[in-house]
Formats: sequence, structure tokens, C-alpha cells
Amino acid sequence: MKKYVIAGLLIWIPVVITIWVLKLIVDTLDQTLLLVPVQWRTESLFGVHIPGLGVLIALVIATNILGARLLNFGNDLLHRIPVVRSIYSSVKQISDTLFSSSGQAFRKALLVQWPREGMWTIAFLTGMPGGDVANHLKGDYISIYVPTTPNPTGGYFVVVARTDVIELDMSVDDALKYVISMGVAPPTNYYGNGK
Repeated sequence: MKKYVIAGLLIWIPVVITIWVLKLIVDTLDQTLLLVPVQWRTESLFGVHIPGLGVLIALVIATNILGARLLNFGNDLLHRIPVVRSIYSSVKQISDTLFSSSGQAFRKALLVQWPREGMWTIAFLTGMPGGDVANHLKGDYISIYVPTTPNPTGGYFVVVARTDVIELDMSVDDALKYVISMGVAPPTNYYGNGK
């Protein structure tokens, strides 16, 4: 009986947490309705509150010209505050790099020996060493990012010889899922036995 209860929990916990997080996001964005005139609110228009309308309004505001100007004003304001400026700039640069649709922060999934020889982990190719770093390296080197588990936003930037890494035949998305799951959920079609 205990086995079935645990199996049931393993199935339902991710579903419940996902629904809870989505509800939290929708409820938070629905609070933007406080900025909307009373006559435009769903309670006034339809006589009932419609969940998710705040999300729609937030998207409309963020994508229009006024929203873009407000975002730019906030960005400029944060860049003028001495301590906040350095933190905000760093976080913004990282998020723009990782989540930008135009860029590709992680180019390939790699297998590297880390943190010592004989131990292997997944890493991501981020580019080639540049600037003065490249002047001091003899040979073919690459820049990699070794993420931590289960939160891949923390990790290590390392410059290694290309011969010390193995390129994996898996997508960056599959490799990230594998890292986040702490190896519990191997990528589909990559079981190492050809199946």
C-alpha cells in the first residue's frame, strides 16, 4: 500500500505544484486590474471576475508604446542608483543572454570531467576564449559553462582544451532537463544502449 501511495504522490506532486505556480502567476498579474478604471473591469462589464484578464492586460500594456516607454524609464532609473546599478546590470545581462530569442547562450551540450578527473558531468559550450585570455592560451580552447543541480543558473565558467570535452548527441534543452532532474529523468532516446 505504501508503494502505491508514494507512486501516486510522485505523479500528483509535479501536477499540483505546476497548477499552484500558474495560479500564483495569474493571480499576481490579475492585480494589475487595480490600475484599470472600474468601468473596464470584468466585474463591471460582465458581473463576474474573470481570472486571467490581468495577464491579458499586462501583456497588452507591456507590448504597446506606453508600456515600452515605462519599461525604458524604469530601466534608466535603476541604472542611476549606485549599488542597484551593478546588481541590476549583471542580472539583466545574464537574463538577456540566456533568454534572448535572438541569441544562443548554450550552443552545444558537452560531457566534461568535473570537478576532478574520473568524474563526469554535463556542461554547455558558450563560445571561444576572447580578449587577453586567448593571448595566453596555446592550442584549441573553448569556453564552457558547468551548471549546478538542480538550479542551473548557478555554476562555473571554465576554459578548457577542446580535446578534454566530449560533444553529446543531445539537444541543449534535453541536457538542461537532465541536469535539473539531477539525472533522474534521462533525455528521451538517449539511454546509451542505442534504444
